[in-house]
Amino acid sequence: MPHVRSSPGMGGAILGVVVVLACVLGAGADGSDHRYRDGDYVPLYANKVGPFHNPSETYRYYDLPFCAPDHPKDKREALGEVLNGDRLVDAPYELNFKEDRNSKVLCQKTLSKAEVAKLRDAVAKDYYFQMYYDDLPLWGFLGKLDKDKEQGDAKYLLFKHIHFDILYNDDRVIEINVQTDPNVAVDITEDKEVQVEFSYSVTWKKTYIPFEKRMEKYSKSSSMPQHLEIHWFSIINSCVTVLLLTGFLATILMRVLKNDFIKYSHEDESLEDQEETGWKYIHGDVFRFPQQKSLFAAIVGSGTQLLALAIFIFLLAIVGVFYPYNRGALFTALVVIYALTSGIAGYTATSFYLQLEGTNWVRNLILTGCLFCGPLFLTFCFLNTVAIAYSATAALPFGTIIVIILIWALVTSPLLVLGGIAGKNSNTEFQAPCRTTKYPREIPQLPWYRSTIPQMAMAGFLPFSAIYIELYYIFASIWGHKIYTIYSILFIVFIILIIVTAFVTVALTYFQLAVEDHEWWWRSVLCGGSTGIFIFFYCIYYYHARSDMSGFMQTSFFFGYMTCVCYGFFLMLGTVGFRASLLFVRHIYRSIKCE
Repeated sequence: MPHVRSSPGMGGAILGVVVVLACVLGAGADGSDHRYRDGDYVPLYANKVGPFHNPSETYRYYDLPFCAPDHPKDKREALGEVLNGDRLVDAPYELNFKEDRNSKVLCQKTLSKAEVAKLRDAVAKDYYFQMYYDDLPLWGFLGKLDKDKEQGDAKYLLFKHIHFDILYNDDRVIEINVQTDPNVAVDITEDKEVQVEFSYSVTWKKTYIPFEKRMEKYSKSSSMPQHLEIHWFSIINSCVTVLLLTGFLATILMRVLKNDFIKYSHEDESLEDQEETGWKYIHGDVFRFPQQKSLFAAIVGSGTQLLALAIFIFLLAIVGVFYPYNRGALFTALVVIYALTSGIAGYTATSFYLQLEGTNWVRNLILTGCLFCGPLFLTFCFLNTVAIAYSATAALPFGTIIVIILIWALVTSPLLVLGGIAGKNSNTEFQAPCRTTKYPREIPQLPWYRSTIPQMAMAGFLPFSAIYIELYYIFASIWGHKIYTIYSILFIVFIILIIVTAFVTVALTYFQLAVEDHEWWWRSVLCGGSTGIFIFFYCIYYYHARSDMSGFMQTSFFFGYMTCVCYGFFLMLGTVGFRASLLFVRHIYRSIKCE
C-alpha cells in the first residue's frame, strides 16, 4: 500500500483551501454592505413559486399572472444559485428603507379564464412564493382552499393584499415577515374572467438585534431544546453502539493474539505435528489479489475522493459557511471541492492498481474518472430533460451546463491524470506478511448465512442504526422546508458512522477468515458499502410515509438524486470497510509465522 508522508506544508495548504472557499462562499450574495439611508431603495427580488410539498418542482415567479414591472431584470446569479434552482428577478413592490405604506395599489388586472384556471390549480396544490429582501428570505402562500364541511363545497381564494413587517437597527435591515389576510381575497372558484386589484402595505419597526445575528432566526428551529434532546439521544445511542463494537473487536483481537502467542512461544514444540485450523490455515491465499482488479482499484480511488470531499464539506460547515439561505453555497462547494479532489482519486486508484500487478493503468484511470461521474451525469441528463419538459427552474440553462463541462475538462480531468501519473511513479509494492501460494485453496461448503447478501445485511444494519435518527432531519431539510444547522452534531454522527462501519466490516472479515473463506477483498467492500443500500430503503420509506411529495417530476428528482447519493455512500463506506479490513488482516497475519 502507498505510504504518503505528510509534508510540513500539506496541513497549511489544506487549511488555506478551506479558508479561501469559506471567504468565497460566505461573501454577501450581492456584494453590498447592507447599509441604507432613509428612503433608499432596498433590493427586493422575486425568486420562485411552486407546490409546498414538492421542493424540486419550482417555477419562475412570473410564470403565474402576477403584477410585473415594466422591464423586469434577472439578477446575475452564481453557479450554486443556478444549481439550487434560484431564478431571481426584480419584484414589483417598493419597500424603500424606513418608508411606511398603509395600502398601495400594485396593479389592476383582468384575469382571463385560462389565468384563473392556472391560479386555481396553484391554490389547490398549496403553491408558495419565495422572495429575497436585502438577502433575507421571505415566503407566503398564494391563496387558500376554503372547504365547507357541511355542504362539501370548496372555495378557491386568491390573496390580493400582502403586508410586509420589516425590522431595522440603525441603517440596516434585520428581519422581514409577510402576512396575507384571507378576508382580503378574491374568489376564483368559477371559470370566468375576474377583476383583481393587487395591493400591499409596509410597516417598519425598530429592533435592537445586531446585524451579525439577523440570520440566527432561521437556525433557531433546528436548535430548539426538544430537537437538541433528540439529537443528543441519537449520539448517545450511537456511542453505546461504538463502545460495544470496540469491546467486541478488542476481545477478538486479544483472544487471537493470546492464542498465537501461546502457540508460537513454545519453540520446542513441533509445528508440523499440529494441524492448522481457522484463519491461519489459509495464510497462503488470504493475500491473493481479487478478480476485477481495475474495478476494485477504481472503487477504492473514488471512495477515497468522496471521503475527502465529505471531510472538506464538514470543515466548511463547522467554520460557518453554510448558514441558512446562503444561496447555493453548498452546491458551489460540492462542485469546486469535487473537482479539486479528483487528484486524490487518480493517485489512490492508479497506485493501488499497480500494487495489484495491474498492467493497463490508463484504462483504470478512465474507469476511476467515470465510476461516480458517469452515473451522476446520466441521471442529471434525464432529470434535466424532465425539468425542461415541466418548464421548471430546476432545468439548468445552457450556459451553466457549459461551465460545469469546462470545470470537468479543465480542472477535474487534468488533476485526475496528474494524480494517476503520481500514483504510477510512486513505485510502491503491496505489503503482504505472507507469501501467496501458486494455486488457490478450495473454499469449504458454508451455510447460507455466510454468503454475501446475508453478510451485507448484517454489516449495513448497525451503521444505519447509528445514523437513522439524524437522517430524518437531513431529509426534512433537503426535501422539505425545515432548516438544519447543527453541523457539529452531524459531524460527530459522521465520525461514528465511519468507526462503526470499520469495526463491523473487520468483525465480519474475521468470521469469514475463521471459516477458511479467503475471498475477503470484495466482501469487505460490499459489507462496508451496504449502509448505502439501507439508506436507499430509508428513502423509499421517507417518500411514502414521512413526506407528501407527489408527481412525476418530484418523484424523479427525489429517487434520481438520492440513488446517486446512496451510490456515493456505497463507494465511500465500501472503501472505509476495505481499508479497515486490510489493516486488520495484515496485523493478524504478522503475528504468525508464515512459511
